[in-house]
Amino acid sequence: MGKNLAIKTWAIIGILIVFLYGIFGIPHGSLKQSITDRIHLGLDLRGGTHLVLQVQVAEAISSATDRDLAALTTALSADGATVSKADPTAHPDTLTVNVLDPSKLSDVRSVITGTSYSSTYAVESTTNGFTMKMTQAAQRDLSDRTLETSIETIRQRIDSLGVSEPVIEKYGVGENEILVELPGVSDLSRVEGIIQSTAKLEIHEVVTGSPYPDAAQALTAVGGVLPPDESIIMGSATGNGPDQAWVLKRASIVEGTDFRGATTQQDANGRPDIGFTLTTEAGERFYKYTDANKGTGQMAIVLENKVREVATIQSAIRDQGQITGGFSQQQADDLSLMLRTGSLPASIKFLESHTVGPSLGVTSIHQGVTAAVAGLVVVMLFMLLYYKGAGINADLALLLNLVILLGFMGFTGATLTLPGIAGVILTIGMGVDSNVLIFERVREELRLGKSAASAIEDGFGHAWTTIFDTHVTTIVSAGILFMFGTGPVKGFAVTLVFGLIANLFTAVFVSRVIFDYLLEKRGREATISI
Repeated sequence: MGKNLAIKTWAIIGILIVFLYGIFGIPHGSLKQSITDRIHLGLDLRGGTHLVLQVQVAEAISSATDRDLAALTTALSADGATVSKADPTAHPDTLTVNVLDPSKLSDVRSVITGTSYSSTYAVESTTNGFTMKMTQAAQRDLSDRTLETSIETIRQRIDSLGVSEPVIEKYGVGENEILVELPGVSDLSRVEGIIQSTAKLEIHEVVTGSPYPDAAQALTAVGGVLPPDESIIMGSATGNGPDQAWVLKRASIVEGTDFRGATTQQDANGRPDIGFTLTTEAGERFYKYTDANKGTGQMAIVLENKVREVATIQSAIRDQGQITGGFSQQQADDLSLMLRTGSLPASIKFLESHTVGPSLGVTSIHQGVTAAVAGLVVVMLFMLLYYKGAGINADLALLLNLVILLGFMGFTGATLTLPGIAGVILTIGMGVDSNVLIFERVREELRLGKSAASAIEDGFGHAWTTIFDTHVTTIVSAGILFMFGTGPVKGFAVTLVFGLIANLFTAVFVSRVIFDYLLEKRGREATISI
């Protein structure tokens, strides 16, 4: 065997060994166990949980305008202007600014069209002031950020469950929807509970006079009409006492997204509480507030819209604090987990929620594998009958193609889905098609009276361009499917791309090496069976 041919042969053997390792790894247990450890099965094959969620983006918009309302109330107080939401339910994106002194209109306009608001709100003059409506561009930007933050938060929570190969991504069917697929997870209620829990924790300023025995008395105490920048929240100052009505500033001092970390720890009495760390920006904001109000001000820790603790500010606090509230160990652990993974920026609504039974997965695997094996056997028999000796060449290339494809999946951790098995079958078909193109061109060259060596040289050369073009265009199409598809569709695209890359190698390179080996063994003028 010539040196060049020997190098090519050993290269093929080396690649075969590498990709067999990709499929089986270091063998342990049964052969089936080794394969399933390396190649992950998708939701449609393994069974699991399928969820479609919708993020209630309107809540995020309302929260954003609440924060701007509080900031503008402070900024415009010197001008005697008031800021409110005319209709918080129907139009949470609109603020109303009333100016009692007409001579202050110009000053107020300068404030509300300042840099921080001009890019967010469209301002229109009214009889007594202005209306500020959040622009469509600002709402789209906020919606996109809310959806992305929700996806990332859900991903972190799912990762904490140790789920392998979860699918968490935008769902292209509806607006603000997220697709969640968890292979192998069948406890639907637990998954829903962890995803849905917002762990919405906020720290609010307590209005002087709180608390009151109930909400009615709290409302009476503020004159019967609640100021637009205040709200009434029920809860206990110690977390486990009787509920009272607290009047709090509507805008929070810090909220869930400001938390950088949280851990469960023990207080001086051995009871579980939560230590937290704020982001740098939130820490500075918290420091300014606590420094300005130390000794007199009170702040309330509100968890899931319920007051859990009220503390008097003894000293300035920058970025680290402690939350107590009569938590059990499990409650403290769950809350610290939620704070570590961040709170959802808005609540979510479950549009679809169901589990895929494992029996469907087993049936799907059986049917898919049977179809793939049957198709492979029929194709191999056809190649043997139609191309005789060269059919063996094609069959070896097909088997190596299958090994490389599965090895790719083992190395990359790609998920095999039912459409992915269809991609395997399609790859087998394209592999045969490549061999047919090459063999027919070789036959044509032989009919022209060329020797076997020349016919193989010209046959492969003439067929290469066609094979390359068809494979590249199909890989590009599969790439587009992967970019815009979801779940099983991506699985189909992945196996198709891996299979076609393998096919270019086996149908052209490996098949040619086998022909060259036969010619070298039999002589350059020998005939070939094709």
